[in-house]
Amino acid sequence: MKRFFRKIHLWLSVPFGIVITLICFSGAMLVFEKELTRLFGEDIYKVEKAAGDPLPVDVVAAKVARMQPEGVRVTGVTVGSDPTEAYKVNLSKPKRAAVYVDQYTGEVKGRQERPAFFATMFRLHRWLLDTGRPEGRPAWGKIIVGVSTIMFVVALVSGVIVWWPKTRRALRNSLKISVRKGRFHLWRSLHVAGGMYALLLLLAMALTGLTWSFPWYRSAFYAVFGVEMTAKGGAHGADDGKNGGGKEHNGRSGGRRAAAAEPAVWQKVYDRLRADNPHSASITVGNGTASVTFSKFGNSRAADRYTFDRHTGHITSAVKYADSAPSGKLRGWIYSVHTGTFGGLLTRVLWFIASLFGASLPLTGYWLWLRRLRKKRRGATALRAA
Repeated sequence: MKRFFRKIHLWLSVPFGIVITLICFSGAMLVFEKELTRLFGEDIYKVEKAAGDPLPVDVVAAKVARMQPEGVRVTGVTVGSDPTEAYKVNLSKPKRAAVYVDQYTGEVKGRQERPAFFATMFRLHRWLLDTGRPEGRPAWGKIIVGVSTIMFVVALVSGVIVWWPKTRRALRNSLKISVRKGRFHLWRSLHVAGGMYALLLLLAMALTGLTWSFPWYRSAFYAVFGVEMTAKGGAHGADDGKNGGGKEHNGRSGGRRAAAAEPAVWQKVYDRLRADNPHSASITVGNGTASVTFSKFGNSRAADRYTFDRHTGHITSAVKYADSAPSGKLRGWIYSVHTGTFGGLLTRVLWFIASLFGASLPLTGYWLWLRRLRKKRRGATALRAA
């Protein structure tokens, strides 16, 4: 039986190993993207707390709106719990566009831009740098990532079967990384022990990541948890509030007058939500909707969602996270488990280390495989010489 799984492990790992390394490495690079982006961009994201109160949300929104070109509107403002964190003003386009504003002075500090390094890592992680599907061309990068991830799952499981020792003592030895017994033992122990230590985390990342690759897998995944899929971005969908907490509501029927009237009541809505939720992580108000996010633990995209009258600021409905649609909850949990954000800093550190181990597994496996081939070749040469 082990011989069969050894062949499965080898002949799936060899053709897909490089792709798996790229996926895992790029994923590791994205774990601390937010922290690193803000660390090196403090001049945009951080402000000096002033003695007085911050400017009203509607004043900040109006200031940014006046600076935008024709056709670009302010769709919402996100206010964090940290008084030294700049207000994030969300724009209608391009997708997820936003600027950061000093809420004490009204100074526009800069536009939200993903650093080129992280943008490249994200495209590598999701699509192998593929540019999309122009003229109906299949998204080959996305397909290759998905297929490689499936092969990675099989390789991980088969690897455990192949390398699992017969005794408890042998198991303890297998879980040790040898650094003083030569290069072969080092690479072999990195491959075996590294795979054992990171196994469960790598499986969690792979099995959740596949939901972005194949619709059939996503449907099956949701069905396993007894959840019926709904259209993304609905009333209780997975919208994370990055663009004002929801879809546009004013549309053609609202006209420019309704759109212009909205920001005037945003401060009133914000004050009400902040008073009711003093320990919230952030509050987003805009376009007749608002969202409140809380703990850094659990579903990192969990939020209470509200709608309000655009002219009076009266809150007309509230959907608490506990009462939201199961599909939206599961979607948030998939993201949280895949990225390791559900447990705060500890789980993200573990996810980072596991991803690096995942990136190293094909490389150490290639080295062991090529070494074995060289030994066989030398043996065959020696036999012929004899």
